[in-house]
Amino acid sequence: MNKQRLIPLIVATALFMENMDSTVIATSLPAIAADIGTSPLTLKLAITSYLLSLAVFIPASGWTADRFGARIVFAGAVGVFMLGSIGCALSSSVTDFVFARILQGLGGAMMTPVGRLVLLRSVDKSALVNAMAWVTVPALIGPVIGPPLGGFITTYFSWHWIFLINIPIGLLGIFLALKYIDPIKSEDPERFDLVGLVLAGIGLAGIAFGLSVAGLNLLPWPIVAALVGVGTVSMTLYVIHARRTGSPVLDFGLLRLPTMRASIVGGFMFRLGIGALPFLLPLLMQVGFGLSPFQSGLVTFASAVGAMGMKTLAARIIRAFGFRNMMTVNAVVSSAFLAACALFTISTPLMLIFTILVVGGFFRSLQFTAINTVAYAEVEAPQMSRATTLVSVNQQLAVSAGVAVGAFSVETTLALHHQTELSADVFAPAFIVVSLISAASAWFFWQMPAEAGNEIAGRKAIDISSRKGAEKRAAAEAVKVATEDTQNARDQRLG
Repeated sequence: MNKQRLIPLIVATALFMENMDSTVIATSLPAIAADIGTSPLTLKLAITSYLLSLAVFIPASGWTADRFGARIVFAGAVGVFMLGSIGCALSSSVTDFVFARILQGLGGAMMTPVGRLVLLRSVDKSALVNAMAWVTVPALIGPVIGPPLGGFITTYFSWHWIFLINIPIGLLGIFLALKYIDPIKSEDPERFDLVGLVLAGIGLAGIAFGLSVAGLNLLPWPIVAALVGVGTVSMTLYVIHARRTGSPVLDFGLLRLPTMRASIVGGFMFRLGIGALPFLLPLLMQVGFGLSPFQSGLVTFASAVGAMGMKTLAARIIRAFGFRNMMTVNAVVSSAFLAACALFTISTPLMLIFTILVVGGFFRSLQFTAINTVAYAEVEAPQMSRATTLVSVNQQLAVSAGVAVGAFSVETTLALHHQTELSADVFAPAFIVVSLISAASAWFFWQMPAEAGNEIAGRKAIDISSRKGAEKRAAAEAVKVATEDTQNARDQRLG
């Protein structure tokens, strides 16, 4: 297998492990809580501590990769994630479990952005769309197969295996990374911005943690608001600080690039809406329709089926229509399929639900591939590590915000209907709200230049050949006109 395909698969394997692990735990919390002697509500700290660790350490990933080399940091991150997994499996108390999840978060914070950096430095830009298609699939498959897999393992085996299955996957990833990824690192790494890391870490932790616990109903709303408020103040201070340093851990100066700006701002809005889907859909299936966690997982797995179908077509579609046109239209199409979930009722045939989720999964995966790829269209090689860090932070905040908006919409509907318990009819407004937010991202994608990303989409050669064809046609037309004029002049003389 050539490097253009092998390296994306290596990165995808690690990201699949991380994405699956972050969701597989949700259905197994009651069993884990009973085994270590605590309540499921208390154990939800394990989920939030993982998200907190991600938010704090992601900003340091770019500098770390430049300083020590992306290959070593990526392999090391997989190793740290494995150690955290072993710690989770061996935990006998809430404290042990939370610390193990924080260790996993440290590994995950390095795996995602550094994995993308490995990809960008190893794969030619002309093959980037196909490479990103392979890497995008795990991010979509993990959240949908996580819950049913967690339920299956917990029911028929033991919850410990949820974490232990990461070990062979991680060992394979480390071996392949060290064998096939080139040892590329920066010759002149920048000075580490410790002040910026502290400010950005507190800011991102406050915002991401606050939004995440809002979706879990773990803390009262005043405390959630205080967390988000502190995070916002800290991020504001970071922005002021970043303007005064030449090597910020989060380089917002990259937003001057039109493609990066569209990917960050438009991508945030699109991900916010789509990020609510793995939270809302299982609740609708289990609480609203009365399906078991395993049955619900089998239905929602349809999104992953659509995502898999996309990977072979993404490059062709983007090459045919261009990034701007495709992303603008597809944002609306994807949002329409998200809004269609509001029409699901207990009497809706499961085959119809499955079909809508399959087709919707195809278009969502296509959009994610485009967003992840076009972000780097104008980024120069020395800025790649900063770019991957900024993109990863944006994704983390978008998913947290999506869960929070989805949960807030459901709770608001409950209050307006004067209900205290969840039912199928309270989910429809939430799907509509998040789909409208996703659809609004189309405006930001349309602001990109018409030729945005043509080089990485393979449209540059098409444009050149089209211009040559047009020039030939114009020349032929000129010869034809000249010939006709000559013929007319001759006819007039003969007359």
